[in-house]
Amino acid sequence: MIKSMTGYGKSQGEIQGKVFQIEIRSVNSKTLDISFKLPAEWRDLEPVFRTRIASVLSRGKIDCSLRWIRKDAGPDGTAYRFNRDQMRLYLKEWQEAEALLRSSGVGETSIEARDLLSLPGIVSEASSPEFSQADAEAAEAAMDECIASADKSRAEEGAVLEKDFRYRTGLIEELACQVEPFEKERIARMRQRLELQLSEWESAEKKVDKNRFEQEMIYYLEKLDITEEKVRLHKHCRYFLQTLEEDMPGRKLAFIAQEMGREINTMGSKANDADIQKLVVRMKDELEKIKEQLFNIL
Repeated sequence: MIKSMTGYGKSQGEIQGKVFQIEIRSVNSKTLDISFKLPAEWRDLEPVFRTRIASVLSRGKIDCSLRWIRKDAGPDGTAYRFNRDQMRLYLKEWQEAEALLRSSGVGETSIEARDLLSLPGIVSEASSPEFSQADAEAAEAAMDECIASADKSRAEEGAVLEKDFRYRTGLIEELACQVEPFEKERIARMRQRLELQLSEWESAEKKVDKNRFEQEMIYYLEKLDITEEKVRLHKHCRYFLQTLEEDMPGRKLAFIAQEMGREINTMGSKANDADIQKLVVRMKDELEKIKEQLFNIL
């Protein structure tokens, strides 16, 4: 089964009544690029986390974040506290300012609660609980759970992509088979056109060697023959589908798709027929859709 480099994982853990949450997000990348967003007290575990992630999620741009969650937290999982002393100081200063304004004849003024809460120092995020090295085992277990969740997400995305690859590869083979009737018509039209030109030469009292004409005709048709290209394209498509069963076939699939494109391009250059060119364009379109998704495959 193939796996996508796009995935998401989430897990929660608890240390001495303190709840934390880990999230992993990954997208496609040529190499493994891991970045962390951790509280300061968790920094010592970053090398351990990095090793565990690399052992499972071998490629991709991976963002890992960890934050504390408390039972008194809001919907977004962040706890806050209000500085009441600072609030009283602001209110006292405001009352004195109001008295000064009234004495100056400015008139009545009032302060809204939302204005008070937006002042500096009123609302602050609660400090994180202290982290103990003895809690490392629980933290690593939660990280492993999060990694497994992200890996499962990648596998599910990969299954969808594999189904799409099989469909489009089959469509390319089907389009290649549709070329054959137009090939026969093309040869007949080509021969008719050349014979017409030959008769015009003969009517102009120019001598033409019939045997030489047949030799040139055979050489010309062999030069435009696309049978070998169709056979190789079919083999490449079969090999592409077989490779989907391998582990981490992303780069290999990209090389096979490149060879498929080479055969399709050669068929187009030899086509010399509008109907065949239309089929070649459709094959190119399907192949490009495959190539776009291959960037996401491990």
